[in-house]
Amino acid sequence: MDWRTQGYGSLLLPGPGEVAGRLAALAAEPAFWQAAAMSLGRIFAGFALGAVIGTAAAVATAAFAPADWVLTPAVKVVRAVPVASFIVLVLLWAPTTGSVPAIVSGLMVLPVLWGNVGKGISQTDPKLLEMAGAYRFGRWKTLRLIYVPSVLPYFASGCATALGLAWKAGVAAEVLCLPKLAIGTRLYRAKITMETPDLFAWTVTVVVLSFVLERALGSLFRRMGGGEP
Repeated sequence: MDWRTQGYGSLLLPGPGEVAGRLAALAAEPAFWQAAAMSLGRIFAGFALGAVIGTAAAVATAAFAPADWVLTPAVKVVRAVPVASFIVLVLLWAPTTGSVPAIVSGLMVLPVLWGNVGKGISQTDPKLLEMAGAYRFGRWKTLRLIYVPSVLPYFASGCATALGLAWKAGVAAEVLCLPKLAIGTRLYRAKITMETPDLFAWTVTVVVLSFVLERALGSLFRRMGGGEP
């Protein structure tokens, strides 16, 4: 018996035309854009928070030995824990299900930015630092003219890597915690109702939004003058 002749084709593997049709139909609904906007907001908030904390942790570990002793093992533990474990743990501790994707995304971003920014600080040209000392630059001037240009390419590269991780982890968290308006929730509902064309359409949406975010972030850093090291 050929499953393709028994009407199971679209259930197991819908064609591109069918997926495109469902995507167009979903995009015509306000709920589609609301879910996409809420997912973007949650995950980008987590990304921004993780980037800030990761950068601050890298600066602290580079500047203070006690901070290095405390923070370095903690960040390495965060980097080693599987995403699924984090999602389950945050589900237990978070005050609301809507905050889970943001927290999980931030935890994925933190170790990446910590590693990249720390590497950028360590790779700062010592001759430039000697020059800054010879000309009696203050701390702020040394930071602005020496450290920031040195670290910015590493920061930009870390953000590009971390954004993809944050997006995938955030959507996975939504699938498990099921916020009211979220791409992950719509993916889960399409799965349990066996609406395979919808499942593929939402997956395409995730991929497209990931590319859009990466291009937007890359464009922002190019304007700021930061490229990959």
